[in-house]
Amino acid sequence: MKVTIGRSTAKGKITAPPSKSIQHRYIICALLSDGISRIRNFELSKDIEATIKCAEALGTKVTFDNDTIVVEGARLDDIKGPVRFYCNESGSTMRFFMGIAMGIGCDSYFYGSQTLLNRPMGIYEDICASQGILFERKEDHIRIYGRLTPGEYKIPGNISSQFITGLMFSLPLLKSESSIGIIPPVESASYIDLTVDALTLFGIDVKKEEGYRYIIPGDQSYKSVSLTTEGDESNAAFLEAFNLFGGEVEVEGLNENTLQGDRVYKDLFRKLDSEGAEMDISDCPDLGPVLMGVAALKYGAVFTGTKRLKIKESDRGSVMAEELRKLGVKTKIEEDRITVDRSDVKAPECPIESHNDHRIAMTFSVLLSVTGGVINGAESVRKSYPSFYEDIKKLGIDVTIDEHIGPEE
Repeated sequence: MKVTIGRSTAKGKITAPPSKSIQHRYIICALLSDGISRIRNFELSKDIEATIKCAEALGTKVTFDNDTIVVEGARLDDIKGPVRFYCNESGSTMRFFMGIAMGIGCDSYFYGSQTLLNRPMGIYEDICASQGILFERKEDHIRIYGRLTPGEYKIPGNISSQFITGLMFSLPLLKSESSIGIIPPVESASYIDLTVDALTLFGIDVKKEEGYRYIIPGDQSYKSVSLTTEGDESNAAFLEAFNLFGGEVEVEGLNENTLQGDRVYKDLFRKLDSEGAEMDISDCPDLGPVLMGVAALKYGAVFTGTKRLKIKESDRGSVMAEELRKLGVKTKIEEDRITVDRSDVKAPECPIESHNDHRIAMTFSVLLSVTGGVINGAESVRKSYPSFYEDIKKLGIDVTIDEHIGPEE
């Protein structure tokens, strides 16, 4: 899909889409519960669709009622034979369900895009090796077979929190108590907080001790609930980024007491609105592209804690540098540091490529509202925010969509 963005200004009120991170967690807790759970304020993005498909692979029944998803708890003891999990391009889905598969001990095959299958899985590989669980990488899938044993798990804090979340889902299902000790420095701690909060809402007891140590009693049961998903701070950042370039956008549906780490976007935007900005984004890597983009059109900035940008849907630091060059912006990429220079920005003479990364496409949608231009592969926004272009069009952004141009063409 090709999107053409004309020079335009966004104004008006818009409701933030529901938090993708929270939706993942609620669906998984619901599938592990006894009874039927109802989750209001629901949007079916590609990543959430993958999580639903994996839940259904475990025997969950999922139905929809307007903006509410109804999830019937799975009978995990009735699972027979191999289970095949199709994760599409969702790292959260794959790592969360790998943890669950190890918790229930089913013979499991995980499928996904080549980019996803190539993402680091060392934490789970090490756990499996130490406990005699099969972890087998093939060209088109990963197989896991065996069950976790209760005990003490020590996990480095400078890796994806998705591994920790996967364990937190599964350890309450074991017969006795376990613990997770996270070795500092701890990055993306806010995502662990989201997991603990979701577990608590579904009746699971998790005790946090000093030094990022979590005690998880065994032989617990998830309880079905009815609740509402709050707005997504990560995607709200793209909507409010228009305000830095003359827009007047008011984003509704956000929780002022949210645990989402990307809530910091407002503070970081303020820093970028003056010279000499330097910020550590290790706890909010998903904001990396939009922060780099804003810096490019403002005063430049230095970002640290950037090494995890390499293992997202794209190598986001390098991709942003490549596409920003089309606007005349220079960047310097180092191991854990990115410098975006202040530049004389120009309209790109050739299309921006999304690199199949939703956050790249949304970032350049904001930037091109200033310069004008074209984005190829814009369908990537469906991964997290399917209605993004319809929403910004309602706000007054000049958007022309050509649905007939896609990656297969």
